[in-house]
Amino acid sequence: MTSNAPATRSGRFFIGYEYEVIPQGMKEGFRQSMAWLHTWTGLVVGWVLFFMFVTGTAGYFHYEITRWMEPERPLVEALPTAERAQMISLALDQLEQRAPNAANWDITLPHYSPLSRGWQDFSIRWEDLPEPGHDHGARGNATLNPLTGEHLESTPVRATGGGELLYEMHYRLHYMDLLLAYYLVGICTLLMFMAIITGVITHKKIFKDFFTFRPGKGQRSWLDAHNVISVMALPFFIMITYSGLVFFDTTYMPTSMAVLYGPDRESRDQYFDDLYAQNHDHQAARRPQAPLSEMLASADAAWGEGQVKSLLIQQDTGEAPRVEISRIDVNELRWYDGEKQVFNADTGEALPSAPYGTPTSRTRQVITALHEGRFAGPWLRWLYFAAGLLGCAMIATGLVLWTVKRRKQHELPGTGSINMRLIEALNVATIAGLPLGVAGYFWANRLLPVDIAERANWEANVLFLLWGEAFLYACFRDIRKAWVEILWLAAAAFALIPLLNLLTTDKHLGLTLPAGEWVLAGFDLSMLGLGIAFGWMAIKVRRRWLANERKANPTTHPARMEKSA
Repeated sequence: MTSNAPATRSGRFFIGYEYEVIPQGMKEGFRQSMAWLHTWTGLVVGWVLFFMFVTGTAGYFHYEITRWMEPERPLVEALPTAERAQMISLALDQLEQRAPNAANWDITLPHYSPLSRGWQDFSIRWEDLPEPGHDHGARGNATLNPLTGEHLESTPVRATGGGELLYEMHYRLHYMDLLLAYYLVGICTLLMFMAIITGVITHKKIFKDFFTFRPGKGQRSWLDAHNVISVMALPFFIMITYSGLVFFDTTYMPTSMAVLYGPDRESRDQYFDDLYAQNHDHQAARRPQAPLSEMLASADAAWGEGQVKSLLIQQDTGEAPRVEISRIDVNELRWYDGEKQVFNADTGEALPSAPYGTPTSRTRQVITALHEGRFAGPWLRWLYFAAGLLGCAMIATGLVLWTVKRRKQHELPGTGSINMRLIEALNVATIAGLPLGVAGYFWANRLLPVDIAERANWEANVLFLLWGEAFLYACFRDIRKAWVEILWLAAAAFALIPLLNLLTTDKHLGLTLPAGEWVLAGFDLSMLGLGIAFGWMAIKVRRRWLANERKANPTTHPARMEKSA
């Protein structure tokens, strides 16, 4: 009698991962091949991708995180007001004294910048003419008092990595050679892009699956959750992975640049000068001869009162000296371009404004701006943040689904339980322990001594120490209890941050909410929300664990189960 049942596949192990051996003569269809590729491209780099998504999601609010981690800054970050013409005159006086041989002078007027989500002080910047054989000269800057023009000392703040360090971890991975980190991030990003494409091919009923969720069904529920989350933000996932590869295009594909320009550093600089249309020889900047008041009046007429952000004064060799007046940053995809008006510095005549860079570089600006969300207003950045959290959930459900599918067969003796144990410990440490480490990063900002050496590095050390300790704990603890306990620790660590802030600073919710300081208040409220979310996850995981125990041991009394747990 011949059986029509499909042949059984046997599981084998290689470097800690199970792979499936297909019996000779069996052929897979295209979709089955894509399912295999989807599984393994996601699993092999899943833990690194989760780290990248967590830190990258935090990066959408890295200015706000840095502001919270510098509690010494005053609530109202505005300097004394003064007449605009007076401030510009004081700035020019300072530039003539400090940088008489500069290639350009830049004056920033006090304003609130939507792009950097913060108050910009009255300041000057300059770049000296380059020495022979160099492409750029020395740069300098100073913050000025708008009333007197004197150098204004910045408010002393504690040394901290802030949100910028979390954002850099997203693509530099920390504690790692920079070039190696770029290549590792590129490989992981490429594999994620493959996982997304193969996932779409594998799930032929992808949009039907989006409306299907069956709770309490074990493996089926995890698959449904993975499908729903993946489809919910699918366009974002495709955009974020593809644009991430564009960031370091010349690092990943340097051959064409080396062939056309040469392999040395000077040739590389020439490439970027051509890409961004920066091949200009500058003459020393000088005070404009034409009245600036008329130029500013023209800008006010075009943009409205209070929209002038800065003035750039420079002269290219063979061209007339010019003044570029820039508008306060607006939400645009090509945020390097901005809006500006250009005038002849000697006659006051309006000049055409050349776009920043070449068409190639401007296209690249759009792609990178989409990745970073630099153009986004507050509500769109919250949407980016939510999509980033969905990315974390997509990776987490995929990792858990893999273990749930294989857990039963590995509970049998001699079936590679050590490998399975390692993978489950990595899941617990990454999905629950990494957020605990991020919360510890914020706790370290408040609890570490202000004058400790390398304070910013110690903040990061706390993050990685907690993450590593979570892994060791998961290795030696019952895996189900480890899930619940580390999730509860993460919940408490996030939820108590507002209380910690109250006990250690004067920038707590009791002051920030009445003052309308939504950057600081929003951070505390977000931490409280994350604490509630992790507490909910801990409760759900514990209930599912107890339900599975009751199914496996129906004669065990529920009260005894609760007590033994």
